[in-house]
Amino acid sequence: QVQLVESGGGLVQAGGSLRLSCAASGRTFSSWAMGWFRQAPGKEREFVATIRWNTGSTYYANSVKGRFVISRDNAKDTVYLQMNSLKPEDTAVYYCAVARNPITSTLRLVHKYDYWGQGTQVTVSS
Repeated sequence: QVQLVESGGGLVQAGGSLRLSCAASGRTFSSWAMGWFRQAPGKEREFVATIRWNTGSTYYANSVKGRFVISRDNAKDTVYLQMNSLKPEDTAVYYCAVARNPITSTLRLVHKYDYWGQGTQVTVSS
């Protein structure tokens, strides 16, 4: 079993920055991918970014490309999401997730992730 704990959410003005962290514990695998998804009220959960644990390859949603950066610390089993130039439309609950057997073509799909954190609220005021 894998446990994921997110932190770093909060309230920020438009144009500001936040960094989210997600620490994994329990059984971990070097071959997995760790990603971030978000869900705004009344909307479906959507892909934000993900990183392959062994290669460090990263993938982003078009809506955040150039503003968000995903990174990892293998020694700490932690993934980060640096969010810059935040916009009100980035407001959502952000979830960390793990895909045990990631395939590039499906890395953006919610149902391909096996473990989820509890979520952390990010609110961007205009």
